[in-house]
Amino acid sequence: MPDRDRDEFGKARNRRPRDALGRPLPYGSEGVERIPDDLQLSAAESLDYAQQLLDRGLAFHAHEVLEAAWKNAPDVERTMWQGLAQLAVGITHIQRGNPVGAATVLQRAADRLENSDRASTHGVDVAGLVDHARRLIDDLTHHADIGAARLAPRLRAEAQSG
Repeated sequence: MPDRDRDEFGKARNRRPRDALGRPLPYGSEGVERIPDDLQLSAAESLDYAQQLLDRGLAFHAHEVLEAAWKNAPDVERTMWQGLAQLAVGITHIQRGNPVGAATVLQRAADRLENSDRASTHGVDVAGLVDHARRLIDDLTHHADIGAARLAPRLRAEAQSG
């Protein structure tokens, strides 16, 4: 059995470099900067960082930031953060050319966000993101072209971001 990359606690960690879409590259390849496994940011910092990554076309990496926020969030916010992370994964599948996987994960994201507190926690535009996910699913179902701008949805209402 091949040796696995492990952290200082013995937990399996894939240390291979990754491309911009999060796919593993061979050891020794030059990939994009990885998101630290132990990332801990405030909610506002997580949203800002994830938005910057989405805006740069790095949805997989935005997912990792949002997943860290989900794991560190208070229980009452976890459904929202998980939905945001799933939204970024759905977008990653679109970028990778996997429309079936994208639609499946985007449906989970929309459902999860819809079941979260629809109030605007941390300024997150929950209702707008649910609508955005559902429009993407509809376009995927109808084989419509989805431009890059639609793969960087605004996570927070414009009036509250900044």
